[in-house]
Amino acid sequence: MITFENIVKTYRMGETTVQALRGVSCHVETGEMVAIIGPSGCGKSTMMHIMGCLDTPTSGKYFLDGAEVSKLTDSQLAEVRNKKIGFIFQSFNLLARTSAVANVELPLIYGNSNNRRIKALAALERVGLAQRAFHMSNQLSGGEQQRVAIARALVNKPPIILADEPTGNLDSKSSNEIMTILENLNRDDGITIVMVTHEAEIAKRASCTIAMRDGQIVSDFTLSGKGKANL
Repeated sequence: MITFENIVKTYRMGETTVQALRGVSCHVETGEMVAIIGPSGCGKSTMMHIMGCLDTPTSGKYFLDGAEVSKLTDSQLAEVRNKKIGFIFQSFNLLARTSAVANVELPLIYGNSNNRRIKALAALERVGLAQRAFHMSNQLSGGEQQRVAIARALVNKPPIILADEPTGNLDSKSSNEIMTILENLNRDDGITIVMVTHEAEIAKRASCTIAMRDGQIVSDFTLSGKGKANL
């Protein structure tokens, strides 16, 4: 469960103060699939980074599963990022000249997990890429690299996956495949998925959409009747 209460985020750029988020409040229920949409520079990625505990708000409160994130210690935040949240990025962020399975193992190494190879192979199987497990990441297509990134995001079985433009670098066929995987994870595994996208067709596949402009939420609406990220 994700709750923003009047979140403000400002940055200093030389002598100029940029307000990326301007009093954002929203609530995402467990098990929802939410798309955050809006033009470039509207605050989508900033909102995502705060949700993922990769950035902190200038003011306001962020609650994750009832805990106020600003009150967590550094070790608690590291645990949240490793075990509670899986991250998927537009640029995949895979290690080049490293096998798919080794890339998927990375969160398990950071978390000192046992049976890393078995778990990583199972995650690749989950995204339909078991047969490419020992190929180097630079030998894979864009769609395959994103599937490796999804496997890496889910290998620790997090309850939340945050996806920042997960189809932004992909063709339409690969985009459809990636969205099908995310929909299955949401439906079959109950994983809460929040994704940033500028593609209307991708946003329509979420259960609800948050539209942003100029650092503010301008609307939110349910698309499929499965849920609503409430303002």
